[in-house]
Order: sequence, then C-alpha cells, then structure tokens
Amino acid sequence: MDYVSGEILTEKGIKKGYLGFQKNRIIEVGKGIPPKKPICKGLILPTFVNAHTHIGDSFIRKKHKKLPKNVEALVGPHGLKHRLLNEASDKEIVAGMKESLDIMMKTGTSHFCDFRENGTRGINQIKNALKNTNISSLILSRPDQLKYNKDEIETLLKNSQGIGASSISDWDYSELAKVAKHAKKRKKIFGIHASERIREDVDLILDLKPDFLVHMICATDNDFERVKDYNIPVVICPRANMFYGLKPNLKLIKKHEIDLLIGTDNAMLNPPNILDEIKHLKKTYKEFSVQELLHFITYGPRKALNLDDCILASNSKAEFTVLDKKYLRTLYISNY
Repeated sequence: MDYVSGEILTEKGIKKGYLGFQKNRIIEVGKGIPPKKPICKGLILPTFVNAHTHIGDSFIRKKHKKLPKNVEALVGPHGLKHRLLNEASDKEIVAGMKESLDIMMKTGTSHFCDFRENGTRGINQIKNALKNTNISSLILSRPDQLKYNKDEIETLLKNSQGIGASSISDWDYSELAKVAKHAKKRKKIFGIHASERIREDVDLILDLKPDFLVHMICATDNDFERVKDYNIPVVICPRANMFYGLKPNLKLIKKHEIDLLIGTDNAMLNPPNILDEIKHLKKTYKEFSVQELLHFITYGPRKALNLDDCILASNSKAEFTVLDKKYLRTLYISNY
C-alpha cells in the first residue's frame, strides 16, 4: 500500500493526516504520520471537476490565433465558432477534443461538464474522444437549430445527460421553454448561459427550472437574490470572461451565498486547466480564500452535479491529487 501525507482538504476544512491506497481504492484515512514513507507530501484534495467546458472548439485554438473579442461575434448562434465547427471534419474536432482531455487528465481533472453543440453529431464526437480514457463527462447536448423538435430532443436526451442551452436572448422563449420542460420530464439536467453579455430577465430564466446557470456577468443584486431563493448554483469562467473584458461579480455572489462552481469555458480561448482559473482568481480577486476556491472545484460541483461525493474516505475511489499549496502546482495525481 502507498501513502500520501500532509494536509487534507475535507468538506469542513483542512486537517493534517494521510491517505493509504492501493488498486485505485483508498484503504486508510489517518491522522499524524503514515506507517511508512509517503510517496508524496502536500495538500491532498479530491480530483477536480471542471463545471463548464466547450471542448468541441479545441481545434480552433491552434488554427486561428486572432479571434474577435466580442461574445456575439465569436460564440453567438451565427458567430465565428459555429461557422468553424460546421466546416470542420469530425476527425479534426475529435483530435482537438483529445488534446483537451489529455490536458485535463494531466492537471488533475477527473470530471467535466460539457455543453455539446451540433446535436447528435456533437454527442458522437465527444463519445469517440472519451474512448480509452478514465475521465468522466456530463454531456449536455444541444439541438441543431434554435427550435423545439420533440423527436430530436428525445434522441438527444437518450444519448446525453441533459441539455446545455445558450442564453434566452438567442431563442424564441416559447421554443426554449418546451426544450427545458422536455428535459425536466425525462429527469435530465438543464443548464443555461445567463446574463453573459447583457442582463436578461432572471424570472424568465428561473421559470425554465434550470439546474445551474453559467456566467451571470451582468446580473444585478436583485437577480442574485432571486437565484439564491431557488438555490441554483452559478458557474463562473473568469479567464474566458476576461478575454471579452468581462468580470464575474464575486462580491454579489459572496453576499448572497450563491453555490459557486468554476469552469474553463471555450477551449479555443484557454487550455482547460482548472487550476489556472484558481490561480487567476487568487491573483485578481480577494473575496474568497484559496481553501474556498479549491472547494468550488472539488466538493461543491460534486454535490451540485449529483456526482459521487463519497470521496477521500475509506473504501472510496482513489480520486485525489496532491498540490503544492503555496504555488498551486500539481505534485501527484492518483491513477483514477
């Protein structure tokens, strides 16, 4: 049996101790010094959950160096990203996805939630990319067109974990409401971008009964109050937001005690290394401690996304990583 020791990030805080593990299972969680020399020392925490990605556009990062710094022009329904996705071959898109998956696995991410464009084609692409990997994905699919088609949505929901919608500003609201209702009827996840580039009507958004919201950059104090009333988590993607000159309002998020999750967003903008988001937040904002920020990519998203939250416990999966706490540098990743 091997051991790692140091400080352990638990749901209730940090405590000193060690883990003993073998064959991808944690056998022992102890206090003090482990029975034999540990293979690594540092801050021990669960592997990471990247709560919002678009890895289908990974290939664009190398292909196009100059991208428009305008949300609608780049990622809107008729933006450059979607034109490039439609023009690219499956082989090109899947190759880019595999590169992003490799980055995530090498930096300690074991789960990610991907908003999958291009209907069933997009689902098949990511499933092909995921073959022979240990990383897990919540695949949230999206219809080919901005309209409700019962048969198409049923097919998407049978082959994915739910729907990842663009904003209400992109849709005829009545059409989007049918999509959301269908997802809820099938007891699937419904996530949606909200108030990213402009403020959108929070009551219309909440009427869709989303499981979580992404961005909320332009949301007001009252909007966050309404979100808290419904206990809906919010995912922020600070580095991607920064590309457009946008900033998440962490003061309001903290004020209203919103359940906060973190994602890397479009892989065409940044490699999907979730630790880089934490480093950016640590450097740029002061609202949350490093311990809190790490909670937002470990325990928090496991609970919010209904993932297995029996973690860092005896007989749980050995899904953990060890960090250099000062520099937030990965020292060891378990073979999850």
